[in-house]
Amino acid sequence: MMLDYHILDVFTDAPFAGNPLAVVLGADGLADDQMLKLAREFNLSETIFVQTPVNPAHAARVRIFFPTAEIPFAGHPTIGCAVLLAELRGLSGQLVLEEAAGLVPVTLTSAPGGMVAELTAPVVPHVVQAPVDGARVAAALGLARVDHAGVYGGGPQFLFAALPDLAELASAGPREPAWSSLMAAHGVDAIWAYVPTGPGTVRARMFSPTAGIPEDPATGSATAIFAAVLQGQGALADGETVITVDQGIEMGRPSRLRLTAVVDQGELLEARVAGTAVRVAQGRILAPDRSV
Repeated sequence: MMLDYHILDVFTDAPFAGNPLAVVLGADGLADDQMLKLAREFNLSETIFVQTPVNPAHAARVRIFFPTAEIPFAGHPTIGCAVLLAELRGLSGQLVLEEAAGLVPVTLTSAPGGMVAELTAPVVPHVVQAPVDGARVAAALGLARVDHAGVYGGGPQFLFAALPDLAELASAGPREPAWSSLMAAHGVDAIWAYVPTGPGTVRARMFSPTAGIPEDPATGSATAIFAAVLQGQGALADGETVITVDQGIEMGRPSRLRLTAVVDQGELLEARVAGTAVRVAQGRILAPDRSV
Protein backbone atom coordinates (compact mmCIF):
# COMPACT_ATOMS: atom_id res chain seq x y z
CA MET A 1 0.00 0.00 0.00
CA MET A 2 1.24 3.47 -0.89
CA LEU A 3 0.46 6.53 1.23
CA ASP A 4 0.31 10.18 0.15
CA TYR A 5 2.51 12.59 2.08
CA HIS A 6 3.49 16.26 2.07
CA ILE A 7 6.55 18.02 3.46
CA LEU A 8 6.03 21.49 4.89
CA ASP A 9 8.38 24.01 6.44
CA VAL A 10 6.60 25.36 9.51
CA PHE A 11 6.90 28.67 11.39
CA THR A 12 8.19 30.34 8.25
CA ASP A 13 6.79 31.69 5.00
CA ALA A 14 9.99 30.90 3.09
CA PRO A 15 10.89 27.44 1.74
CA PHE A 16 13.94 25.75 3.31
CA ALA A 17 13.65 27.66 6.57
CA GLY A 18 11.59 26.91 9.67
CA ASN A 19 10.98 23.39 10.95
CA PRO A 20 10.41 20.62 8.38
CA LEU A 21 7.36 18.41 8.90
CA ALA A 22 6.09 15.27 7.20
CA VAL A 23 2.30 14.91 6.99
CA VAL A 24 1.08 11.44 6.06
CA LEU A 25 -2.51 11.30 4.80
CA GLY A 26 -4.92 8.37 4.90
CA ALA A 27 -3.25 6.81 7.94
CA ASP A 28 -6.32 5.03 9.38
CA GLY A 29 -5.03 1.51 8.76
CA LEU A 30 -1.55 2.04 10.19
CA ALA A 31 -0.48 0.36 13.42
CA ASP A 32 1.75 2.10 15.95
CA ASP A 33 4.90 0.30 14.79
CA GLN A 34 4.21 1.21 11.16
CA MET A 35 3.90 4.89 12.03
CA LEU A 36 7.11 4.75 14.02
CA LYS A 37 8.94 3.17 11.09
CA LEU A 38 7.71 5.91 8.78
CA ALA A 39 8.76 8.60 11.25
CA ARG A 40 12.22 7.06 11.34
CA GLU A 41 12.28 6.98 7.53
CA PHE A 42 11.47 10.68 7.26
CA ASN A 43 13.87 11.34 10.18
CA LEU A 44 12.49 14.81 10.87
CA SER A 45 11.79 16.30 14.29
CA GLU A 46 8.20 15.07 13.96
CA THR A 47 5.89 13.29 11.55
CA ILE A 48 2.10 13.64 11.84
CA PHE A 49 -0.39 11.01 10.65
CA VAL A 50 -3.86 12.10 9.58
CA GLN A 51 -6.77 9.79 10.37
CA THR A 52 -10.56 9.95 10.32
CA PRO A 53 -11.81 11.91 13.35
CA VAL A 54 -13.84 10.26 16.09
CA ASN A 55 -16.20 13.25 15.94
CA PRO A 56 -17.13 14.00 12.31
CA ALA A 57 -17.39 17.69 13.17
CA HIS A 58 -13.61 17.77 13.68
CA ALA A 59 -11.07 18.06 10.86
CA ALA A 60 -9.03 14.96 11.73
CA ARG A 61 -7.65 12.66 14.35
CA VAL A 62 -3.86 12.90 14.30
CA ARG A 63 -0.97 10.94 15.74
CA ILE A 64 2.42 12.61 16.19
CA PHE A 65 5.76 10.80 16.32
CA PHE A 66 9.36 11.65 17.02
CA PRO A 67 11.81 9.34 15.23
CA THR A 68 11.91 7.43 18.53
CA ALA A 69 8.38 7.47 20.00
CA GLU A 70 4.85 8.87 19.87
CA ILE A 71 4.16 12.15 21.67
CA PRO A 72 0.78 13.49 22.86
CA PHE A 73 0.99 17.01 21.43
CA ALA A 74 3.39 19.17 19.46
CA GLY A 75 3.13 22.64 18.01
CA HIS A 76 4.78 22.55 14.62
CA PRO A 77 2.95 19.38 13.47
CA THR A 78 -0.36 20.91 14.58
CA ILE A 79 0.29 24.19 12.76
CA GLY A 80 1.63 22.53 9.60
CA CYS A 81 -1.13 19.92 9.45
CA ALA A 82 -3.84 22.56 9.93
CA VAL A 83 -2.43 24.71 7.13
CA LEU A 84 -2.19 21.71 4.81
CA LEU A 85 -5.73 20.50 5.52
CA ALA A 86 -7.05 24.02 5.05
CA GLU A 87 -5.32 24.29 1.67
CA LEU A 88 -6.35 20.82 0.47
CA ARG A 89 -9.98 21.10 1.64
CA GLY A 90 -10.58 24.82 1.21
CA LEU A 91 -11.13 25.34 4.93
CA SER A 92 -11.07 28.64 6.82
CA GLY A 93 -12.05 29.93 10.23
CA GLN A 94 -11.54 27.31 12.93
CA LEU A 95 -10.89 23.59 12.80
CA VAL A 96 -10.28 21.06 15.55
CA LEU A 97 -7.64 18.31 15.59
CA GLU A 98 -8.06 15.31 17.88
CA GLU A 99 -4.65 14.71 19.49
CA ALA A 100 -3.58 12.29 22.20
CA ALA A 101 -3.34 15.19 24.68
CA GLY A 102 -6.87 16.34 23.88
CA LEU A 103 -8.80 18.46 21.41
CA VAL A 104 -6.71 21.21 19.81
CA PRO A 105 -8.64 24.10 18.21
CA VAL A 106 -6.80 25.94 15.43
CA THR A 107 -7.87 29.31 14.04
CA LEU A 108 -6.94 30.05 10.41
CA THR A 109 -6.56 33.58 9.03
CA SER A 110 -5.17 34.93 5.77
CA ALA A 111 -2.16 37.22 5.87
CA PRO A 112 0.30 38.70 3.32
CA GLY A 113 2.86 35.98 4.13
CA GLY A 114 0.31 33.19 3.70
CA MET A 115 -2.22 31.50 5.93
CA VAL A 116 -1.60 31.91 9.68
CA ALA A 117 -2.65 29.07 11.97
CA GLU A 118 -3.04 29.67 15.70
CA LEU A 119 -3.47 26.73 18.06
CA THR A 120 -4.73 26.72 21.60
CA ALA A 121 -2.66 24.40 23.78
CA PRO A 122 -4.79 21.45 24.96
CA VAL A 123 -3.33 21.58 28.48
CA VAL A 124 -2.86 24.86 30.36
CA PRO A 125 0.90 25.29 30.91
CA HIS A 126 2.02 24.83 34.50
CA VAL A 127 5.09 24.56 36.69
CA VAL A 128 6.37 21.05 37.44
CA GLN A 129 9.53 21.86 39.37
CA ALA A 130 11.16 25.25 39.80
CA PRO A 131 13.77 26.26 40.43
CA VAL A 132 16.16 23.56 39.23
CA ASP A 133 19.84 23.61 40.21
CA GLY A 134 21.37 26.10 37.78
CA ALA A 135 24.88 24.74 38.15
CA ARG A 136 23.77 21.28 36.95
CA VAL A 137 21.90 22.81 34.01
CA ALA A 138 24.91 24.94 33.07
CA ALA A 139 27.16 21.87 33.13
CA ALA A 140 24.71 19.96 30.93
CA LEU A 141 24.85 22.79 28.38
CA GLY A 142 28.60 23.41 28.61
CA LEU A 143 28.13 26.88 30.09
CA ALA A 144 29.51 28.77 33.07
CA ARG A 145 26.04 29.64 34.41
CA VAL A 146 22.34 29.97 33.71
CA ASP A 147 20.17 32.70 35.18
CA HIS A 148 17.13 30.55 35.94
CA ALA A 149 16.01 26.98 35.28
CA GLY A 150 12.88 24.94 35.91
CA VAL A 151 10.71 22.16 34.56
CA TYR A 152 7.34 23.17 33.13
CA GLY A 153 4.66 21.15 31.40
CA GLY A 154 1.54 21.31 29.27
CA GLY A 155 1.21 17.87 27.71
CA PRO A 156 4.94 17.37 27.17
CA GLN A 157 7.49 18.69 29.66
CA PHE A 158 10.65 20.70 29.07
CA LEU A 159 13.44 22.02 31.22
CA PHE A 160 13.61 25.77 30.54
CA ALA A 161 16.92 27.59 30.99
CA ALA A 162 17.35 31.37 30.89
CA LEU A 163 20.83 32.25 29.63
CA PRO A 164 22.68 35.54 30.21
CA ASP A 165 23.29 36.56 26.58
CA LEU A 166 23.26 35.52 22.93
CA ALA A 167 26.91 34.48 22.98
CA GLU A 168 26.12 31.90 25.66
CA LEU A 169 23.09 30.75 23.69
CA ALA A 170 25.25 30.29 20.59
CA SER A 171 27.77 28.14 22.45
CA ALA A 172 25.22 26.01 24.31
CA GLY A 173 24.74 22.33 23.56
CA PRO A 174 24.38 18.97 25.30
CA ARG A 175 27.48 17.86 27.21
CA GLU A 176 27.88 14.35 28.59
CA PRO A 177 27.76 12.87 31.15
CA ALA A 178 26.13 15.92 32.77
CA TRP A 179 23.33 15.97 30.19
CA SER A 180 22.07 12.43 30.72
CA SER A 181 22.40 12.75 34.48
CA LEU A 182 20.27 15.93 34.49
CA MET A 183 17.61 14.46 32.19
CA ALA A 184 17.28 11.34 34.34
CA ALA A 185 17.08 13.37 37.55
CA HIS A 186 14.13 15.43 36.31
CA GLY A 187 12.32 12.98 34.04
CA VAL A 188 12.62 15.08 30.88
CA ASP A 189 14.50 14.68 27.61
CA ALA A 190 14.78 18.28 26.37
CA ILE A 191 16.08 21.73 27.29
CA TRP A 192 14.60 24.90 25.80
CA ALA A 193 17.25 27.57 26.36
CA TYR A 194 16.36 31.21 25.80
CA VAL A 195 17.54 34.82 26.00
CA PRO A 196 15.25 37.88 26.05
CA THR A 197 16.24 40.11 23.12
CA GLY A 198 13.91 43.06 23.62
CA PRO A 199 10.43 44.04 24.76
CA GLY A 200 8.21 41.07 23.95
CA THR A 201 10.90 39.16 22.04
CA VAL A 202 12.92 36.06 22.88
CA ARG A 203 15.50 33.97 21.04
CA ALA A 204 15.62 30.25 21.82
CA ARG A 205 17.24 26.90 21.07
CA MET A 206 15.87 23.44 21.90
CA PHE A 207 17.97 20.30 22.38
CA SER A 208 16.58 16.77 22.71
CA PRO A 209 19.19 14.24 21.51
CA THR A 210 17.71 11.30 23.41
CA ALA A 211 14.45 11.80 21.46
CA GLY A 212 16.38 11.71 18.18
CA ILE A 213 16.40 15.51 17.84
CA PRO A 214 19.92 16.93 18.31
CA GLU A 215 18.39 20.40 17.88
CA ASP A 216 14.92 21.53 16.88
CA PRO A 217 14.48 24.56 14.58
CA ALA A 218 11.10 25.54 16.11
CA THR A 219 9.27 24.06 19.09
CA GLY A 220 5.64 25.10 19.28
CA SER A 221 4.76 23.08 22.39
CA ALA A 222 7.68 24.55 24.33
CA THR A 223 6.69 28.02 23.16
CA ALA A 224 3.20 27.47 24.56
CA ILE A 225 4.57 26.16 27.86
CA PHE A 226 6.89 29.18 28.06
CA ALA A 227 3.78 31.06 29.16
CA ALA A 228 4.05 29.23 32.50
CA VAL A 229 7.68 30.31 32.82
CA LEU A 230 6.70 33.93 32.28
CA GLN A 231 3.80 33.57 34.70
CA GLY A 232 6.14 32.20 37.36
CA GLN A 233 8.41 35.21 36.87
CA GLY A 234 5.53 37.64 37.32
CA ALA A 235 5.95 38.83 33.73
CA LEU A 236 2.31 38.43 32.64
CA ALA A 237 -0.32 41.05 33.40
CA ASP A 238 -4.05 40.37 33.25
CA GLY A 239 -5.32 40.22 29.69
CA GLU A 240 -3.33 39.06 26.66
CA THR A 241 0.46 39.24 26.41
CA VAL A 242 2.09 38.58 23.04
CA ILE A 243 5.66 37.29 22.80
CA THR A 244 7.64 36.73 19.59
CA VAL A 245 10.01 33.77 19.69
CA ASP A 246 12.85 33.42 17.19
CA GLN A 247 14.36 29.94 17.01
CA GLY A 248 16.56 27.97 14.62
CA ILE A 249 18.87 30.91 13.89
CA GLU A 250 22.03 29.04 14.88
CA MET A 251 20.97 26.10 12.68
CA GLY A 252 20.48 28.21 9.58
CA ARG A 253 16.72 27.53 9.65
CA PRO A 254 15.23 30.74 11.06
CA SER A 255 11.76 30.30 12.54
CA ARG A 256 9.31 32.75 14.06
CA LEU A 257 6.59 31.78 16.53
CA ARG A 258 3.99 34.00 18.21
CA LEU A 259 2.90 33.20 21.75
CA THR A 260 -0.23 34.73 23.24
CA ALA A 261 -0.70 34.17 26.96
CA VAL A 262 -4.12 34.88 28.47
CA VAL A 263 -4.29 35.75 32.19
CA ASP A 264 -7.30 36.62 34.33
CA GLN A 265 -7.01 37.71 37.96
CA GLY A 266 -3.45 36.47 38.06
CA GLU A 267 -4.28 33.00 36.71
CA LEU A 268 -2.91 31.70 33.42
CA LEU A 269 -5.98 30.52 31.50
CA GLU A 270 -4.73 29.86 27.99
CA ALA A 271 -1.67 29.73 25.77
CA ARG A 272 -1.91 30.13 22.01
CA VAL A 273 0.85 29.68 19.43
CA ALA A 274 0.66 30.99 15.88
CA GLY A 275 2.74 30.66 12.75
CA THR A 276 2.74 30.05 9.02
CA ALA A 277 3.78 27.06 6.91
CA VAL A 278 4.81 26.48 3.31
CA ARG A 279 4.67 23.26 1.28
CA VAL A 280 7.98 22.19 -0.25
CA ALA A 281 7.42 18.58 -1.40
CA GLN A 282 4.84 15.88 -1.85
CA GLY A 283 4.87 12.27 -2.89
CA ARG A 284 3.93 8.70 -2.06
CA ILE A 285 5.63 6.34 0.36
CA LEU A 286 5.30 2.61 0.91
CA ALA A 287 3.46 1.58 4.07
CA PRO A 288 5.90 -0.66 6.00
CA ASP A 289 5.00 -4.18 7.05
CA ARG A 290 3.68 -4.58 10.57
CA SER A 291 6.04 -6.01 13.16
CA VAL A 292 5.29 -9.60 14.14
